[in-house]
Amino acid sequence: MADYSERRWTSHDGLSLFARDYPGADGPAQLPVIAIHGLTRNSADFDAIAPLIARSGRRVLALDVRGRGKSDRATDPMTYQPPVYAKDVLGLLEAAGIERAVFLGTSMGGLITMAVTALKSRVVAAAILNDIGPQVSPEGLARIASYSGQPVDTPTWAAAAAYAKRINEVALPHYTDADWDAFARRIFKEGTEGAPILNYDPDISVPIKAAGAKALVPNLWPYFRRLARKSPTLLIRGGTSDLLGADIAARMQKAAPEMRYAEIPNVGHAPMLDEPESKAAIFEFLKDVP
Repeated sequence: MADYSERRWTSHDGLSLFARDYPGADGPAQLPVIAIHGLTRNSADFDAIAPLIARSGRRVLALDVRGRGKSDRATDPMTYQPPVYAKDVLGLLEAAGIERAVFLGTSMGGLITMAVTALKSRVVAAAILNDIGPQVSPEGLARIASYSGQPVDTPTWAAAAAYAKRINEVALPHYTDADWDAFARRIFKEGTEGAPILNYDPDISVPIKAAGAKALVPNLWPYFRRLARKSPTLLIRGGTSDLLGADIAARMQKAAPEMRYAEIPNVGHAPMLDEPESKAAIFEFLKDVP
């Protein structure tokens, strides 16, 4: 049986959105965790860390951002942007009766966290940014943009696993064939013809293409400084990440001296948060959060 229940809420523009709702174990009341995935992923990315956090006593809501997983696809693809995603997250908090939470954002999920801070900073009690910052390396973003929204030919689950390996092996060189099969089953779903299809709307890439080169060099430093100034923050970086360079991480530490930092060796963009170093950093951080 799943260790979560399924929760739905309606966005401001009428989409039915989905989240996995992991109840926290009994004990002293603690702030819940809002887990937000990366560009082409979904809530299944947190299926290792979310149950562990829930067992520690914190409720976890891991959502499918619009256009991904079990959430509706947008009728207007230009709504596939962090400010709109942030409004969707605030809608979830309102529907769930949550006034403040810890935000755990991987890649795009971290950008959404910064956007939430810009809209309503008091709801972000603390933030964990997984391999993302207010500036990113153009090379890494170009690599992600090169496959996002592109059609794939995956008639079998073996082909889906091969695809997952091809685009992610640089980040996860230690993965076995069994790991890639499990990975594929997180990012693909069975299509109407029985073949695996990617579990997101290809049109998520429309705003990126429309923005052109501007999309590859976002400047979110004011939002990051506001986040780190108002809320305890932990930055997790993959040691070989091509999206969050060591130089950017160093600038973040200089801009926010109180920010905690953990670098995960031999992992690129982005850590899956099942690594021992990731788990240790997260739980050490959460110990000091209400």
